[in-house]
This record gives sequence, C-alpha cells and structure tokens, in this order.
Amino acid sequence: MIFDAPAALSPSSMGTFTSCPLAFRFSYLERLPEPPSAPASKGTLVHLALQHLMWRPAEERTIEHALEDLTRARTDLAADADFSGLSLTDDEWDRFHADAAVLVRRYFELEDPRKVNAIGLELFVRAELPDGTHLRGIIDRLDLDENGDLVVTDYKTGNAPGEGWEQRSLAGVHVYSLLCERVFGRRPARVQLLYLSRPERIVAHSTDQMIRGVEMKSAAVMRAIRTACEREDFRPRTSALCNFCSFREFCPSWGGDPSQAAMVMLARQAEADGRPQLPLVAI
Repeated sequence: MIFDAPAALSPSSMGTFTSCPLAFRFSYLERLPEPPSAPASKGTLVHLALQHLMWRPAEERTIEHALEDLTRARTDLAADADFSGLSLTDDEWDRFHADAAVLVRRYFELEDPRKVNAIGLELFVRAELPDGTHLRGIIDRLDLDENGDLVVTDYKTGNAPGEGWEQRSLAGVHVYSLLCERVFGRRPARVQLLYLSRPERIVAHSTDQMIRGVEMKSAAVMRAIRTACEREDFRPRTSALCNFCSFREFCPSWGGDPSQAAMVMLARQAEADGRPQLPLVAI
C-alpha cells in the first residue's frame, strides 16, 4: 500500500515517527481510530478546565472557580466519544474525577494565575520552513510576561520526566517557539512545561541554536517520512511504549499482521458507534 506523506508535521506526529514508524503509519497515514484512553481523556478534561479558568478576569482565577470550571468542562465533554466511550465502573469514574480535581489544585502550586497575562489559548499555528516542510501545532497557552516577552506554556498531566530526560520532554514546546517566530515575527523568551502531577515546572530559554536545531530536525524527520512512504517501509521500533500502544496486536514484533489493522480497527469503531458493519467481500 502506497501512502502520501502528510502535508504538515506536528510535535506529536514527529514524536510518534521517531518512536515507531509503524505506529506513525497507523495513526497519521491510515488514520485508524483508537479506543479512548482514561489518562488522555483526563488530560483533555483538565486542559479545558484551565482554559475556562484563563478566560475569567484575573481576580476570579481562584481554586474555587477552577473547580467550578472543572465541573463545567465535565459537562462540555460529556458527549465526547473520548469520554462516553470509556468503559469505567462507577468507582473508577469517581477516581477519574477526583484525580482531575487534584491536578487542577496542584496547578496553583506552580503559579498564581491571577498574575498570568495570557494572550492566546489553544492557539493553532502553522508555518513553512525554508526546505518546504510545514509545521503546525496547538499551543496550550501563549503569555506576555512582565517584560513584554512571549512565553509558551504547555500543561502536562502525565508523569514528570526522570532525571536526564528534561530536554527530550521540551522538544515539542521548542517547535512552538519556532512557530511563534515564523508566524508572529517574535521569538518567545522562554518555554515552560507545567507538570501538574508532581507538580513541577521545567523551563528552557529560546536560543538561535535551539531554533536552528528544531528546523534541522523537522526537515530531517519529513525527509525520512517521505522516504518511508516511497518505499512502503514503516518498520516497528520496540520500546516501553509498546505496552501502551493501541496497535500492538498488529505489530510484527509482537506476532501481528499490519495489513489487518485497518479492517479490525474500523470494524471495532463501527461496533462501538452502533453502526452496521459492511460485510467483507472476497475479490
């Protein structure tokens, strides 16, 4: 099966390709549906609650209002497939929402939102690099600091990286720095990850070397993707991430057949949606 290379890359798609080209093929080229994940859905919920909080006037950004915004976010997302499709018991749902409330509370240990001057929330940005590669992404929050400098802030609801892994965790927000420079003509003074689970803040400053490094890596990843598409060569790369992969059963490294993934995953999605499944016809 011949695939066309994607029109643009995002931090998540680049991360997926470098981690496992086969997972990239399933997710970004075949666009196969994946079952909802409780951790990912919890992250979506907390992100939306903090977005609602930042829409409030500065003086209203309190823990009490943040928890109200968490309840509002629950209502907003109730019909979303990533929530309605979760198979959780009542006790598991209680823990899910209690954990989300803990993450919202811990946010206030990292910064005082009343002092945040957010000028963009869930901000979509896209730009073209000199080699023709297109980059895109959604910035959780773009701020102006007390000096009038741009700051990129990214919320993380998963575990904070271990010692020595901080730079890898910053790879995505460095892409956002490059995008801001291209789109707005201004480079952020710094980028920061707010890990709510610990809580912990990881900060890095945007430099010429960092920006050029992002450009070079992004162009190299796009070249590798185009080559993989031309050669139909998406080799799996095993790692600890395999334990969380929705497509593991179709991976040859685990005895699976990649050619079966589309048929099986689409049938499962149709069943979950209550849609009739088309019969398979032998040709």
